[in-house]
Amino acid sequence: MTAANGAPPFRQFVLKVATRCDLACDHCYVYEAADSSWRHKPRFMTEETVRRTAERIAEHAASHRLPAVALVLHGGEPLLLGPARMRVAMSTLREVIESAGCAVDLRVHTNGVRLTSEYCDLFREHRVRVGVSLDGDHAASDRHRRFANGASSHTQALRAVSLLRDDYPDIYAGVLCTIDVRNDPVAVYEAVHDASPPRADFLLPHATHSDPPLRANPERAEYADWMLAVFDRWNAENRPFPIRSFTSVLDAFRGLPSGTESLGLDPVDLVVVEADGTLEQTDSLKAAYDGAPATGFAVAEHSFDEASGHPGFEARRHGLADLCEACRRCPVVLVCGGGLRTHRYSAPSEVTSPSPSTDSFDHPSVYCKDLKELIMGIRTRTQAPAVAQVPAQRSLGLSADVLHQLAHGYGDAKAITHLNRFQRSLRILLLAKVFAAADGSSGPRQELVDSAISTLKTLDAGHKNALHDVLGHPYTSVWALRCLDDAQSGRADPEDFAHLASLAAAIAIRAGVDAEIEVPVRRGAVYLPTLGRLVVGADAGRSLLMRISGGHCDVLDASGWQGVRRVDLPAFSTGGIALEDTDPFRRCHHWEVARRLPEGDAAAWRRTVPAAWDLLARDHHSYAPGIAAGLSTIVPLAPSLSGRAVSSTARRAYGAIGAALPVPGAGTPDRSASALALLMIHEFQHVKLGAVLDMADLHDPHDTRLFEAPWREDPRPLEGLLQGTYAHVGVTDFWRVRRFTATDPEERTHAATEFALWFAHTLRATHVLADSGSLTPLGLRFVEALRTTLEGWTSKV
Repeated sequence: MTAANGAPPFRQFVLKVATRCDLACDHCYVYEAADSSWRHKPRFMTEETVRRTAERIAEHAASHRLPAVALVLHGGEPLLLGPARMRVAMSTLREVIESAGCAVDLRVHTNGVRLTSEYCDLFREHRVRVGVSLDGDHAASDRHRRFANGASSHTQALRAVSLLRDDYPDIYAGVLCTIDVRNDPVAVYEAVHDASPPRADFLLPHATHSDPPLRANPERAEYADWMLAVFDRWNAENRPFPIRSFTSVLDAFRGLPSGTESLGLDPVDLVVVEADGTLEQTDSLKAAYDGAPATGFAVAEHSFDEASGHPGFEARRHGLADLCEACRRCPVVLVCGGGLRTHRYSAPSEVTSPSPSTDSFDHPSVYCKDLKELIMGIRTRTQAPAVAQVPAQRSLGLSADVLHQLAHGYGDAKAITHLNRFQRSLRILLLAKVFAAADGSSGPRQELVDSAISTLKTLDAGHKNALHDVLGHPYTSVWALRCLDDAQSGRADPEDFAHLASLAAAIAIRAGVDAEIEVPVRRGAVYLPTLGRLVVGADAGRSLLMRISGGHCDVLDASGWQGVRRVDLPAFSTGGIALEDTDPFRRCHHWEVARRLPEGDAAAWRRTVPAAWDLLARDHHSYAPGIAAGLSTIVPLAPSLSGRAVSSTARRAYGAIGAALPVPGAGTPDRSASALALLMIHEFQHVKLGAVLDMADLHDPHDTRLFEAPWREDPRPLEGLLQGTYAHVGVTDFWRVRRFTATDPEERTHAATEFALWFAHTLRATHVLADSGSLTPLGLRFVEALRTTLEGWTSKV
């Protein structure tokens, strides 16, 4: 759900509970950089400001139906607040926010100087995790982290991490290390490794084009060299703990969110609350210029929704559109995202006298060369080298007729049913692999997981249809593959394995059996795949016992129940389409998913989807039967503030597409239906090809070269270009037909223009693919068939 101003909600809140520090670090962006606002702030956040902040967060969470928010108590040095005031602050924040039904992930970040057992007991009591700044070994730490009298703080920092590591591991959040390229990277890494952090991160020092970072040789990517030395040691040791700088890059290679504002194109959802209650943008902007983070908003007078519309927040929400032209054309932009916005700043030149509209952040990062070398260095170290050798061809059960249809860009009900059957077999295999991986990897959830596996095996024996209904939910595959990926990398999450119990409960309800199943509470809610979720709030504990009788469960009638809504379409194999706005694993699309739809929005979907389907069934016979056979789910996405069409397909979620509901124009009631019909064709093309790629080799997966994509400014990897080409065959066909079927003359003219554009782009892309040298014989057959389809289209329908 978005705010009234159309902006997405904040989910991360940094509270500056103290504005002074007991260290005098010379690399600190709060006190030593361009911004001096700390001088005019109160030393501590008052109880009144804490409470008002909590009320505003609760209001924001309730308005956007947020199941959870993350809060970081920060400074200065937050422990200067003292245990008594810290207790009041933490109690107030939890009490007020959780009373709104929103769980709170509460953390504190400290330099460690004042961390004691008394503080740790307090944090344990209030379920607060503690992060510590540690710049490495003694020599590295002493380079910057000193007291005002010049004394070292290294001993105190080591004492803090030792206390957490040895006596309070349950509240130990991790370590942050700021890079100085003069320090020995291996020695710094070893010091961090010795701290045994649950996770760590290595941070680039905040710098801008106006105040560039320290470099001995400006021609070298020294920060990349330094970080790759750390990566090599970490990788050689089998990655003993997650390092966000590296895992974010690796996740981005897999198409996953980066999880940090420093990398990737994901929208930033963080806001800072200063000690006086004023609201600011991300803290790092203090390194740009005096007053850079300020917004003019404060919790006393303004809601977070009001602040969310500030141009500074807006400037970090539109992915590629927020970057300069050089960044948009860069081959690694989807991974680096242009880097941290602060690092792109360049002060306006007094000589050139820029216009007021000039964007001082419209530049590549001051670390551009380092980011590029780091990303490419990690890629070459973790992925096979680029070679244009076609692998042995794999083709699992694709009949000649199915291949012919799909290769030409189509696919009737019979062809899609063939893909459905393979996906069902694949999901059964995935479930068996999750069973095996869960054994010994479920930690405190092991008993719950073992019980769920036993129940699932019993249900499989007598209720296969119900089991297949739930396993067939597109995001069950996303969940299963996440479990297996994390287990293989040594980062298994017991909460993910506990989702097995949620599957068992959903199957039992569908099967109409009697059962008692303990299901996990995840971020304040109980999730039942294909059915919906029950919002129980943060005080419900870690699990809930569900009593199922004859397929009925009182959970489905509870006040917090949010069922999956459906659009009835008799022509569909599943009887219609699910509007999935509850599943926790649907957040795998490149766009932000919508929150739980208000009834008015859900009603709009229920009107528009049948209208779009009627248009497809009437005018697009080459695609409609396949869509009816294979599309089971639409995930509503948050709309674009620019008004552009928003849609997405998640590679691992067969049978689902994501889309924002198109808004009809004035006097054109069918425009939203036709726009949605186009999105359905476009995205289901991706679904089909993804399923084919699960069954057959169409290209060399080891070829990491980037290729021209005529419809994009940035080059694409081979599979991305193949996916785009296949999807745009459907887009071209839609506009080909729409030139004649649209009732509005203006729309027919528009359709003709779109057809000409996409025909040229897509035909060009088939030549790029064919010339790549990395298609298998079957892949080449696919591309040649697509080209035949395109070349067969003339001005006639």
